[in-house]
Amino acid sequence: MNTTPEAGYDGLHDQPHAIVERDGVRYTLLGTAHVSQASVDAVKAAMWHGSYDTIAVELDEQRHRALTDPDALSKLDLFQILREGKTGLVAANLALSAYQRRLAEQLGVEPGAELKAAALGANERGLRLSLIDRDVGITLKRAFRGLGFWGRSKLMAGLAASLFADEEVGADEIEKLKQGDFLESSFGEFAASSPPLYRAVIAERDRFMAARLRQVGAQGARDVLAVVGAGHLKGLAEHLRQDQDDPAPVLDELNALPKASSIPWFTIIVTVFLLGGFAWGYQQGGIELGGDLLLKWALVTGIGGAVGCAVAGGHPLSILAAFLASPLTPLHPALASGNVSAVVEAWIRKPTYADFLRLRDDTGTLKGWWRNRVARVLVNFFLTSLGTAIGVWTAGIYIIGKLG
Repeated sequence: MNTTPEAGYDGLHDQPHAIVERDGVRYTLLGTAHVSQASVDAVKAAMWHGSYDTIAVELDEQRHRALTDPDALSKLDLFQILREGKTGLVAANLALSAYQRRLAEQLGVEPGAELKAAALGANERGLRLSLIDRDVGITLKRAFRGLGFWGRSKLMAGLAASLFADEEVGADEIEKLKQGDFLESSFGEFAASSPPLYRAVIAERDRFMAARLRQVGAQGARDVLAVVGAGHLKGLAEHLRQDQDDPAPVLDELNALPKASSIPWFTIIVTVFLLGGFAWGYQQGGIELGGDLLLKWALVTGIGGAVGCAVAGGHPLSILAAFLASPLTPLHPALASGNVSAVVEAWIRKPTYADFLRLRDDTGTLKGWWRNRVARVLVNFFLTSLGTAIGVWTAGIYIIGKLG
């Protein structure tokens, strides 16, 4: 098969692009569509006909590894993920991967194929490859922490929906991908209607990538081809032309996460409410009322977590662990029922190497999330946490009613 680009086609004239020259460096920004064979061809042509010494791509280490290493998921350390509290983040990334897979099957073009072509092409031609995007985990965390309670709930609901969706991707979503950014499309219209989410997912990354490109120039590059989603082209070009601050502090600022309290305010409020409620109950109604409140709290929250774990297909011991941990979950983050039940599930039903190898394929379907032992641990974490949360609110309302 001949993969040599068409003679005379430089990959730029019919594609959105911008050229920025500053500090002795020429930056060619090529705006691409993440689901377009034309973009793949344009990237290959630009690399073939250009005299670039550096290829920069809108990828971070994690996404680059996922694109170029088919076995990346098989190398996951599940217990480390659970121990470090990254279960939700990994589940979100797998949901985005499942979304990508549905796109690939529907359109016949692997999402991000033009970024993969740029990365592989740089290695083949012996050019320097620079990954200029911010770590996707930091982007998601900054987006999540910038939202209020209802915004977070809406975002989690959207991720949960994509986690379990099997249907084809809508035409409007495909058009967004053709015009712009994968993460923006993944969050749908919520990014446009939520300034904090838009800022973290789009605007901050424009600024971040501009700073990374200036770093690349400072490290010796003189002719850079930057392959980015078309949705970033305008903002990236503006920052690259105008920003004067030293890149390093800018990157530190955009990589920083707000320091979370070891015991969040919500936990403190719930703890005070519960202890105060139980004490008031014992004072006003003796052991009968106080004991009733304590028993209802334990049963309602415990049953909520246990039901969630059971729906996730949890082992009986995982269900028991969820039941015992759920009443304690609001008191301290280390006692989170989702983490407890997920650890027990992973310990009893240890995932095999084959489960890791099949993870990418299995998470592309609803049944696959339950069939694959690795994915089922993540589902266990999510549904147990959800069941516990429902139980906490239900029991809280009951206690308020009794105290009123």
